[in-house]
Amino acid sequence: MRIHKIIAALIVFILSGSAGAAPDVTAVRIGDSAERTRFVIEMSEAADYRVMTLANPYRLVIDFPLLNWNVAAARIEGEGLIKDVRYGRFTADTSRVVLDLTGPAKVGRLFTLPPQSNYPHRFVVDLQETSRAQFMARVNEALDASTLQAQTSERSISVPQRSSSKRVVVVDAGHGGIDPGALGRYGPDEKHVTLEVARTVRRRLEATGRYSVVMTRDKDVFLPLAKRVEIARRAEADLFISLHCDVVDNRRVRGATVYTLSETASDKEAAALARKENRSDVIAGVNLGGESDDVRSILIDLAQRETMNYSAEFAEVLAPELGDTMVLRTNTHRFAGFRVLTAPDVPSVLVEMGFLSNRRDAQFMSSREGRRQIAGAILEAVDGFFSQFES
Repeated sequence: MRIHKIIAALIVFILSGSAGAAPDVTAVRIGDSAERTRFVIEMSEAADYRVMTLANPYRLVIDFPLLNWNVAAARIEGEGLIKDVRYGRFTADTSRVVLDLTGPAKVGRLFTLPPQSNYPHRFVVDLQETSRAQFMARVNEALDASTLQAQTSERSISVPQRSSSKRVVVVDAGHGGIDPGALGRYGPDEKHVTLEVARTVRRRLEATGRYSVVMTRDKDVFLPLAKRVEIARRAEADLFISLHCDVVDNRRVRGATVYTLSETASDKEAAALARKENRSDVIAGVNLGGESDDVRSILIDLAQRETMNYSAEFAEVLAPELGDTMVLRTNTHRFAGFRVLTAPDVPSVLVEMGFLSNRRDAQFMSSREGRRQIAGAILEAVDGFFSQFES
């Protein structure tokens, strides 16, 4: 009898399709009325969910198990109490929807509907205006009994053992998952470009046998800025390199820039870029309230001074190496308050490799040859930087 039950269960499994297949999202829409703003997601099958609100700015966050977003790539226009909508992968097994709100709002109704008429499964949330006091009283509170965690799960991070013969270099691919970074005009978005370059850098560094390399992310998942810093510190890293690219309205602007941490930005452009990069956590719906002041606020203490000097030294070595293979911006080494560079004991740089709004930059960064040249320049700089510490 037992074998028959097992066979029957296998038949049910096969007939039901792949057990691990993610539901397909087929439509997302917003409807507004005098009483409420309704947000609806249509999907091929029902999915668990967890909903919570976040403040500063006002947001509603909805987490699901991994979903396939088979909806139009065009941006979903806000309406009523919803100012903007973002969606995508948040962690390896979680999809996240972030609703930017026009002001404080509460969840009036939250429910799912089975297929009926011409509609598939639907997830529905009704939003209503409320006071700031009432909104703040419910911040971070889960609105259903699901145990799905909204914050980035604590994943095991492969950290190499400290070795006297190898330096530890952390390579950070900027953005990821629900946070695409700069949107590509002539190819992939920033999160994809940075990941491919980071993988190439890792291969080049490891091939020498001189370095142990830790990737902050090796797939298209979101990672909070503080978690990237934590990875570098847990690895006892000797160097942290964060890879990024940018977009601007002027399509003729191109070239690479190297940034290091400073309380005072070197120029308005550097300050504006730091503000934009530091918004990654807000974009992905991360609660910033639980972070300690020394991470959240970029207040540099005396313990960081030596680290900042080493960071600046590496930047001065890296800039000319990059210049041998690609166009550089004027004032190539700049300073600003990037949160991802705040590890007090790890020399850190942020490399803006170029502009996705410039065709030549975008094609170079997205090409195999371009990635090879960028990685080669970084390898030469890393070698040159550490050579000064060898007896």
